[in-house]
Amino acid sequence: MSTQLQTLPHRHVITLPTEPSAVRTARERAEQALVEWGIGLRHPTVDPALLILAELVTNSVRHAAVLSPTVTVIYAAGPDCLALAVHDRHPYQPPLYGTVTDTGTRAGGLATVMELTLALGGTAVVRGDADGGGKSIWITLPL
Repeated sequence: MSTQLQTLPHRHVITLPTEPSAVRTARERAEQALVEWGIGLRHPTVDPALLILAELVTNSVRHAAVLSPTVTVIYAAGPDCLALAVHDRHPYQPPLYGTVTDTGTRAGGLATVMELTLALGGTAVVRGDADGGGKSIWITLPL
């Protein structure tokens, strides 16, 4: 996907405490933003995108809270693209692409996120903070 995230006309950023309630809040705010931007909640990309978002925030809550008291969620959209990112201040950068097991399933590395992202023709990337103290996981999906 060649869309430059900086050129997307719609953007919303929220910072939440890294606790379980952040998952529900992030999802609800995403739904509100999508509706405000004219992206219907019945669009075929929306349900998988919300599941991806919930999984990423859940991972930050479970694995990063010890070093990251907050998690920042970014939503952005344009006419043909939806992007979302989850940022925390834990330095570990998880592998997005796990190995495939003998049964043909993906093992490790945010398997659900990657299965959904790839099935939708999207992209995923982990971007480390300049100081090495945190990271963002960016997902970009076609609309």
